[in-house]
Amino acid sequence: MNISRYLTRRRRLLALVLMLLLAGQATARTTVIKFATVAPRNSAWMNSMLELDRELQELTGGEVRFKFYPGGVQGDEKDVLRKIRIGQLHAAGFTGVGMGAVNPDSRILDLPFLFNSSEEVDLVTDLYHEDFAGGFRAGGMELLGWTEVGLVRFFTNAPINRIEDLQEMKLWVWQDDPLARDFFHKLGVAPIPLSLTDVLSGLETGMIDAAYASPYGGAVLQWHTRIDHVSQMPVANAAGAILISRERFDRLDDRQQRILLELCGKYARRITLDSRRENSRTLELFQQEGITLDPPPGGVERQRLLDAARAVQAELAGEMYDPELFGKVQRALSEQREQ
Repeated sequence: MNISRYLTRRRRLLALVLMLLLAGQATARTTVIKFATVAPRNSAWMNSMLELDRELQELTGGEVRFKFYPGGVQGDEKDVLRKIRIGQLHAAGFTGVGMGAVNPDSRILDLPFLFNSSEEVDLVTDLYHEDFAGGFRAGGMELLGWTEVGLVRFFTNAPINRIEDLQEMKLWVWQDDPLARDFFHKLGVAPIPLSLTDVLSGLETGMIDAAYASPYGGAVLQWHTRIDHVSQMPVANAAGAILISRERFDRLDDRQQRILLELCGKYARRITLDSRRENSRTLELFQQEGITLDPPPGGVERQRLLDAARAVQAELAGEMYDPELFGKVQRALSEQREQ
């Protein structure tokens, strides 16, 4: 082999090695955030998350990106949280059950009959954002943004005119959700615990004949195909949040953290507003499909519901969430309503 050919081959080999090294460095510089959600692919929620990811990659030069696992493929929220804690996943969109497992104070946002409107929910999450965020940090997670499932209603196969009607139903309750379980027990209801992913099959087989969800949430999960009635009365707010493990968040530099927080805040707000619009629109679609919207109970029946809700609120203060923070929330809502 002559010297010229030898040098040419050596240069090619060095060039190949250099390319592999540079590729390895580029991969090492990219932080992938594995994100799980029960939101189905192509839903409004998931489409917003895809837009968030595109903008995140653009603003960080590809240094940070998401990898999504939609449609509940990673399991229920307790499964997702376990996988985050062992590093198989890094972030997720949680509802109150998952949020409460990290920061019990966040269950204040799900208390039955606490809020009268979406504006009141916004007031509380704005005023006490840092209180809630601190609780999530103490639980090993960073709050990236508030989302919202919406105001929850009953999905049933018979109307609910009295509490006794609810007592006769095979009502689903989210497994490992002490807040909902205690509220229903106060009403004399013995709910049937199932994971969120088992509710549709439970309705199909007759294991349950009643559930609760926001209108859009119930439609996205296809529960509306198995029921005949939806209550107009909102029972509670179903809060939501985008959370990321502190371990994965701390891998980002200050600039990347700032970009991630700003984008998640922006898109979380978009998801919340989209959710509210979809919930309103979905109620209209339910009527078009022949689902009956049952009027809210009044008089004595409504007072019985309120009394049960207030009893649960008082009992869980100190046991589930900080009574001082709950007191602040109550006072803020009272002042808002007086104005």
